[in-house]
Amino acid sequence: MVTKRANASTRETYGRTLLEIAQEFPDIVVLGGDLNVSTFTHLWRDQHPDRFYDFGPAEQNLIAVGAGMAASGKIPFVSTFSVFGVGRPFDQLRVLVSQSRLNLKLVCTHAGILTGEDGMSAHGIEDLSLACALPSFTVVSPSDSVETAQVIRTVAATNGPFYVRLSRAATPVIHDASYRFKLGVAERVKDGNDVTIIATGVMVSVSLDAAELLAGQGINARVLNVHTLKPVDQQAIIAAARDTGAIVTAEEHYIHGGLGSIVAQVIGQHCPAPLEMVALQGYAESAPAGELMVKYGLTPQRVAEAAQRAVKRKDNT
Repeated sequence: MVTKRANASTRETYGRTLLEIAQEFPDIVVLGGDLNVSTFTHLWRDQHPDRFYDFGPAEQNLIAVGAGMAASGKIPFVSTFSVFGVGRPFDQLRVLVSQSRLNLKLVCTHAGILTGEDGMSAHGIEDLSLACALPSFTVVSPSDSVETAQVIRTVAATNGPFYVRLSRAATPVIHDASYRFKLGVAERVKDGNDVTIIATGVMVSVSLDAAELLAGQGINARVLNVHTLKPVDQQAIIAAARDTGAIVTAEEHYIHGGLGSIVAQVIGQHCPAPLEMVALQGYAESAPAGELMVKYGLTPQRVAEAAQRAVKRKDNT
């Protein structure tokens, strides 16, 4: 049996947290791309219409105007779906925001296959790869609603360009009120010495469930929440490889260019160890989010199987 957890919406948490910090950060302006109800920025629009701007389905313009506002001293929070916010205006993100190191906050919802019934064209499975390729950007993928609220506050208070990845579906809550988010510092959610599961986003909850399954098989798994993919906490990854000798990465993202690639680079350079990756191998179709997670192997069982393979490889070396 795995632990049952309550679900909460990270995108709704984002919208409500913005409202909570509106007076603390009077320079915040919010820019939307015709999907304000879906991103919950309509809450801001309704209470702060003088600090809200909608650009419709014109994402290149959305980023360009956001960059201009950042250059003028504002703190623009730009929000739309992941596929529209990262993919379509990539050139504007690269030239106007990243190269200029502007204080723009790109917070995108509907990332990954949890977008579900919206279908293949709306599943943002390449966004982490694209965002991490922008040298000046800090990239954060919160694991739950509690972490999301603290991430948004941190992003508002920290200078420089950010990409924050949120989901459409409500996801399990793994933290309580005592949790404290630390930008760039991986969270050790569970201790263990046989294998380390390094996860991000919704896959942190999945990995905790996998660790429970592994415990029933006599395998003690460490679980790391790598909420900050860039800059990644190299020391935590190196320590995991050194201490447990086997690594599994788990992400709701395409296998190339995301968490698995980042971890492989770190351990390859500093502490080689058997590595298994649980990730998407390509595009998915339109279906309920839970069914897609099962079909494409983003489940506790599949993460546990990957951990078993990694431990076996360690034992055979």
